[in-house]
Amino acid sequence: MPKLKPHKALTKRVKISPTGKVLKRRSGQNHYNSRVSGKITRKKRRDQSLSPAHTRAIKTLIPGTK
Repeated sequence: MPKLKPHKALTKRVKISPTGKVLKRRSGQNHYNSRVSGKITRKKRRDQSLSPAHTRAIKTLIPGTK
């Protein structure tokens, strides 16, 4: 049986934590941030955890993850 290949675009955008959570960066961080409030700017610094439904779908596209 051939080796299962991961979805490369998804592996660049998503990180899987040791506990199995799927984390992604928040969007809209490149420019036009001077008009954004400080609360939103601080929120954008953190990674966002995805829902269990999205987690299951992503893990099927990235084989070798638990």
